[in-house]
Amino acid sequence: MTDNTRPHHDLPADASPEEIEAAMHANAADALAACQSELAALQAKSAELADQFLRAKAEAENARRRAEEDISKARKFGIESFAESLLPVADSLDAALAVKEATPEQMREGVEATRRQLTSALERNKVLTINPAAGTRFDPHQHQAISMVPSEQEANTVVSVLQKGYSIADRTLRPALVTVAAPK
Repeated sequence: MTDNTRPHHDLPADASPEEIEAAMHANAADALAACQSELAALQAKSAELADQFLRAKAEAENARRRAEEDISKARKFGIESFAESLLPVADSLDAALAVKEATPEQMREGVEATRRQLTSALERNKVLTINPAAGTRFDPHQHQAISMVPSEQEANTVVSVLQKGYSIADRTLRPALVTVAAPK
């Protein structure tokens, strides 16, 4: 037998069939032990990865649930700041109604003060007035034309505002109702 054909290279060339068979069994036992060791290591790694997966899945589920709760709270309480800023306006109106013998001048003064409070509350909450000046180019995103009227102004410009509009964060809540100059 040459070195390339011998089942075990550590055996002498004149090894008996029993020695060769014993060597083959030893090699098989060594290979089996190595496979069993590798299998145990892979099973441990698999269990570790399964545990990491379950933890990551649970963490993702918890994050999703927290995000849903945050969104729910934002929807529920998002208007809280706005409502708080309107409370002084309600208080002023209640105080005005409590006055039994107010003069027209006092009533007007109270209404103007209450209007200033309301305007301030709206502005603090980013609700801005859309009140275009005469001659402003008509903008269909912010204005609603009620009628076209003959005018000395350029066509398609605002002639007058019938009702102010309002916007919040660059989004129109209500367009301003306007009359528009007709083409000449």
